Amino acid sequence: MSIVENRKAFHDYFIEERLEAGLALLGWEVKSVRAGRTQLKEAYVHIRGNEVFLIGAHFSPLPSTSTHETADPTRARKLLLHEAEISKLAGKVDRAGYTLVPINLHFTKGRIKLEIGLAKGKKQYDKREDEKRKDWQREQQRIMKSRKG
Repeated sequence: MSIVENRKAFHDYFIEERLEAGLALLGWEVKSVRAGRTQLKEAYVHIRGNEVFLIGAHFSPLPSTSTHETADPTRARKLLLHEAEISKLAGKVDRAGYTLVPINLHFTKGRIKLEIGLAKGKKQYDKREDEKRKDWQREQQRIMKSRKG
């Protein structure tokens, strides 16, 4: 069950490989996710040493969160991956010019997971080509619908 998607990722990147990672969250962040108050729009994934972090994701604190704890909505959140997965991703990011982007936040067996994608950036002409293709598919659907009716 998807909570929030990063549609901008599909517009800006070619997603070549997907991977599911757990998130190390605080209690108020879990409540915020369950309430649907998260954004992945400007977020990215960064590898530091042998750890992977989600940076720039916005988790809006609920008004009912704890008063003695200050909530930082855009703090870096650690992603939980196996060491072999991290080294494989780090190798591809360093050598092949890939980047890691968050694709969506979802529940798996009651746990909050983040799907990250190994992606290559699109050029401007690739984005225009995708837009033309989508417009043409929309137009085809409209024509088929008008012929049936």
